[in-house]
This record gives sequence, structure tokens and C-alpha cells, in this order.
Amino acid sequence: MKKTFQTLQDLAACVGQEVAVSDWLTVTQQQVNQFAEATGDHQWIHVDVERAKAGPFGASIAHGFLTLSLLPKFFESAIEVVESRMGVNYGLNRVRFMSPVRVGSRLRARMKLLGAEPIADQGVQMTWETSIEIEGAPKPACVAESVVRRYP
Repeated sequence: MKKTFQTLQDLAACVGQEVAVSDWLTVTQQQVNQFAEATGDHQWIHVDVERAKAGPFGASIAHGFLTLSLLPKFFESAIEVVESRMGVNYGLNRVRFMSPVRVGSRLRARMKLLGAEPIADQGVQMTWETSIEIEGAPKPACVAESVVRRYP
């Protein structure tokens, strides 16, 4: 369920808390193939479904960077700030790929706000710990500390 905040300051008041959990998203082979085309990473564990079935993961898997690139989608489905005109990715402090994401898996993200500092133009720089979970798996697919700048 999407959490709605009126202002950036309302969201910033949540430092130290898990703020939201995104909707589930199913990873498809079409997404994996399109990501391979966009990045030039055509490794067989991603794009050769038959060969991947006999490989170490028992199925084709999503690229780690594909999983990471879903962060904006997860945030969009989980958090809205009414009085914010835009947000930009500012960077990543730490990223770990903990478990492979098999095609057909469902993913969602848990978002904990680690920090919020004022920046120019009345903006707020927010640091998020985001854990991308695989439905039914004991470990997350990815844990990333992302830095986002939002502006009113």
C-alpha cells in the first residue's frame, strides 16, 4: 500500500524507520532479454533459457544490475510526496547482491530511511536502505544504500 506524505519534511521526520514496502513485481524473461540488449550483457545464465536450466541456478536469472535498476519502480509504487515536483538519483553508497533472482520470481522492496539532510533549492537529500526481497526466499536478492535528492 502506497504511503503518502504531504511534504518532504513529513517524510524526513521518519529517519530511522522502515517507511514503506513496495508492491510485488514479477521478473520476466522479456525484461531480462531487454536488459541484455540495452547493456550488451548477453551471458548465457541470463538469456539462454535451456542452457540456464542445466546451470548452477536451475533457471535463467536476472542481471544483478537489472534488479538494482528496479529501485525507482519500487519507490514509485510505495511512496508519494504530494508537495514534491521531482526526485533524482544521486548515487549509491553500498550495494550487495545476496541471492540470484530466477526468472518468474516476485520481488518487492523494504525501504528504511537512514538520513535526511537539507540541500539547496529547499530540497532534501535522503539516504535509504533498500532490501529487495524474493518471495519465499530466506535472503534478499539485493541490499542497497541509495541516495536520492527530492525537491518541492
